Amino acid sequence: MLTDKQKEKLNEFRDVFIEYPIISTVFNDFDRLRLGKGLAGEKPCMLLNGDTGTGKTALIKQYKERHLPQFINGVMNHPVLVSRIPSNPTLESTLAELLKDLGQIGSTERKLRINSTRLTTSLIKCLKTCGTELIIIDEFQELIEHNQGKKRREIANRLKYINDEAGVSIVLVGMPWAEKIADEPQWSSRLLVRRQLPYFKLSENPKHFVQLIIGLANRMPFTEKPNLSEQATVFALFSLSKGCFRTLKYFLDDAVLYALIDNANTLTTKHLVKAFDVLFPDVLFPDVPNLFTLPVAEITASEVERYSLYKPESAQDEDPFIATKFTDRMPISQLLRK
Repeated sequence: MLTDKQKEKLNEFRDVFIEYPIISTVFNDFDRLRLGKGLAGEKPCMLLNGDTGTGKTALIKQYKERHLPQFINGVMNHPVLVSRIPSNPTLESTLAELLKDLGQIGSTERKLRINSTRLTTSLIKCLKTCGTELIIIDEFQELIEHNQGKKRREIANRLKYINDEAGVSIVLVGMPWAEKIADEPQWSSRLLVRRQLPYFKLSENPKHFVQLIIGLANRMPFTEKPNLSEQATVFALFSLSKGCFRTLKYFLDDAVLYALIDNANTLTTKHLVKAFDVLFPDVLFPDVPNLFTLPVAEITASEVERYSLYKPESAQDEDPFIATKFTDRMPISQLLRK
């Protein structure tokens, strides 16, 4: 069992945030958009998409925590408003969600009985009063999935109106198919900044993955920082995660847990081996021994080939969601030569 102190250390590592290059780029984008609040002219908007597990929500949370609401001259100032598209959204529920996240207290049912025009007027007024400089809307793919045609255009057009009238840039965040919003005439020219949070790929920027591993190791709660940068360890971590940050972090969280249970001074191969045995049974890696017991030459891996898709035009008996496609497993040396 863990002591309270060990639980505290484990929780600190579970919440750790690593700012690698694409994250820094996105944060700089956000900062530039916020600068436009006090300037003349149209306020450009941004589209940020990424497949599941790339860290979109963690990125948004971290940026919001760096710019928390605060009282200024007796008014609660919200420089960065973070909201989300509700499941199966309507125009009214979307506007009500934005108002709620801006701190406007009241019954959701009562707000939904108010027509969309009054909700819009109230939202624009609150955005100006609260000094909001940037609106970030997460889960934007919900709008693509549940509102085809007229309803989708209605919500998209209203957000455009809010962008104009409140003079605030809007960032739309979601799965890869959130980019379909660019098909709407009102948005195609507004999305001047478009970014994608990718999976890590050994065939493109292997050093970025190594830097991520080193950054995570340096933030582990041990008196002696573990050495996870050896080739065999790096390649094993890539193999099990396929370059997905969420999978990698979940695995290392578990390995750190076992090291803390052992009262170890650092994370060792023994803890990586145990975490792999627990989290990746034979059904997930058939005929593959524990990756952390293999020499470099015997480690195989795959990386992303195509991100997930959503095709609403699929036949009625077909799933419109198409899973992420990865390459066949191959020796690491072959991946590095791609």
